[in-house]
Parts: sequence; structure tokens; C-alpha cells
Amino acid sequence: MSNAIYEKTLEYAKEFSQYKSFYIPHRDLIFSKLGIGTFSPEPYKEENYLFSYEEPLIKAIQSGINHIDTASNYRYGQSEKEIGKVLKSIANSVDRKSLIIASKGGFIPLEFPFPSNPYTWINEHIISSGLALSEDIELDQHCMTPDFLEWSCRRSLTNLGIDKLDIYYLHNPEMHLARLGHDAFYKNIYSIFERFEVLADEGLFANYGVAVWNAFTTDMIEHISLEKLVSIAKEVGGQNHRFSYVQTPFNLAKTNIYIQETQSVNGNKCTLLQAAHRLNIGVITSSSLLQMHLFKKSFTPEVGFVLDESMTLENDIQLALQFVRSTPGIVSSLFSTRWEDHVEQNCKIASITPANRTKYDLLYRLSK
Repeated sequence: MSNAIYEKTLEYAKEFSQYKSFYIPHRDLIFSKLGIGTFSPEPYKEENYLFSYEEPLIKAIQSGINHIDTASNYRYGQSEKEIGKVLKSIANSVDRKSLIIASKGGFIPLEFPFPSNPYTWINEHIISSGLALSEDIELDQHCMTPDFLEWSCRRSLTNLGIDKLDIYYLHNPEMHLARLGHDAFYKNIYSIFERFEVLADEGLFANYGVAVWNAFTTDMIEHISLEKLVSIAKEVGGQNHRFSYVQTPFNLAKTNIYIQETQSVNGNKCTLLQAAHRLNIGVITSSSLLQMHLFKKSFTPEVGFVLDESMTLENDIQLALQFVRSTPGIVSSLFSTRWEDHVEQNCKIASITPANRTKYDLLYRLSK
């Protein structure tokens, strides 16, 4: 089985020895502090299929990024397939074992070109195939029966052209909370984690996780307890369970995981980052640029000075990435772009050190 290993990720990081504090160890792997994602909103838009992520992905790998993130529904399989093409094209120059590749399952991965009737496609591929009942499908787009998730994972591996993922996420399970209620929801999570441990034993992925939007930081019905997830993982997998990561948004406008005590460990209220540290779960953050909505107005000079005292960085996008890269407790933060020159620009943050903790915390005072 080919998946990332410590020695190869370390060798990769050493190739970029000029970078400053840009790599971090977690779970016997070395991660780049930035990862490249392949999400694009509004998947039904034709324009989503008129571009390719292949060139930006190659540029990212050449520029020191070894963490690649995708999902089965991103551009309905096209993103995974483009990653697969890239991995094949660079196989002679970059060792697969130096790259950390993550995908997700949960959303129904319709194919492009789109079926004329999505409901017929869902019935043929999911319901009639026995992967789920119609009542298991939420809002005609999301399913998390163990059989469906296993099918989706195997499909992702085929799209990616690899035999093993490094991380496989359960994608936005909170979509089912309102319908199921918390007791039935966590019972469902138990059955999923049971299957995920089996799939990890079979070699489909090395680690698994849960990727959410607001579920770790809200106090509404969709709230998910990280401590409860870890408890379930220990029940089904023992102390050596493979539940290792969570993914959640974090950026200059959405700082909940760092400042709000929305989790609890051993009866003590804490932030998500604190809970993850106490429970030995790695935090991967998404939406580092908030899909470019962060830049409707320029950052203040004070923000620029706190994040980049050397005045090396050239634009607010770099400052936004420097912000997430500097946050204590985060393993790696994701961005996506269609253009390889943007990748080159973004990676310039690796040439400077992260903001120190004292100066970093000033940002939260400046924002009040």
C-alpha cells in the first residue's frame, strides 16, 4: 500500500530548508502549514468544468506544499480525477509517500456531465444498489450509511488512482442532526466509526476524521461534541483507534475555534483547539480566504504590521494565509486557486517566520 510515511514527508520538507517554520509533525507525518484544496462553490455551474486544478496542484507540490485535500463531491469527481492525473504525471519525480492526500465522503457524488434526472441516478446507484434507504438521504444530497460511505471511499480511490488515502473524512454529518436528534446521531456515528476501523484495517486509509462547517463551534442543534466522537472511536477501535483529524473553517473573519468555548473535555469548557489538543486530535482548517470574501476592503496597517513585521509580504491574501499559518494548535490550513501564479504568491509566506504568540493575540484586540 502506498501512503504518506514519516521518512518521506521529512525528506520532502528538507528539500525546502530555506522555509521558516513551515512544516509541523503530527501523527508520524510532516505536514506543510498550508495545504491545497480543490473545492469550488456552486457545482452545477458549467464554468466549474471549464478549468482544471492540475497546474496549480503541480505548482503547489513543487513549491513545498505536501498536503492535498479534496472530496468525492467536489466538482462531482472532477477534482479527484485531476489530482489523480497530477499524481501520475509527477510519479517519476515526487514520491507518493511524501504527499498527504485527504478526501471526504457523505455528499452524493453525482457525475459530470450531469445526469438528466439526478433522482433516477440516486435510485439506480444508491437505493437500488442497497447502499441506503430513501429515508437515509438528507435533502436529496447527503447520506451517511456505512455501506454508502465505503462505496464512496472506494470510488474516491479509483478517481484518485491510488490504493490508500492518508485521511478520510466523514463530510458534514451535522446535516442529519435535526432529523435524527443527538442520541440517534451518535448511534449512527458509532456504526460509521466501526466501519471506518475495518476499512483502515483493510488499508483503504491510514486515518479518518470528521469535516464540518459550524458543528464544532455552534450552540445550536447541529453542535457536535469532539469528546463524544473520541469516546466512540475508543469504544470501537480501542486506544489505537484511527480517528485522528477534524477539519473546520478558520480565517480572519471566522475565529470561533480559537476564541469561543464551545467544547468540553472532562467537564471543563474549552475552545475547539484546546479540546483537540487535550484529546490528541489534529485540526486541519478550511476556508482560509473565506472564498475571497475577506477582501471586500483592505486590511488595516496594524494587522499587516502584527502579521508581517518585516514588511515582506505584498498583499492581503498573503496576510490572511500568514494569519492561519501563525495560529497555535493548527496542523495545516487549506486554500484553493485555479491559477499557478497564485500558488507561487501564496507560498511566499513560507519565507518569513510566523507571527509570535504575543503579537498574534494582539489581532483579537485590534478586531474589537
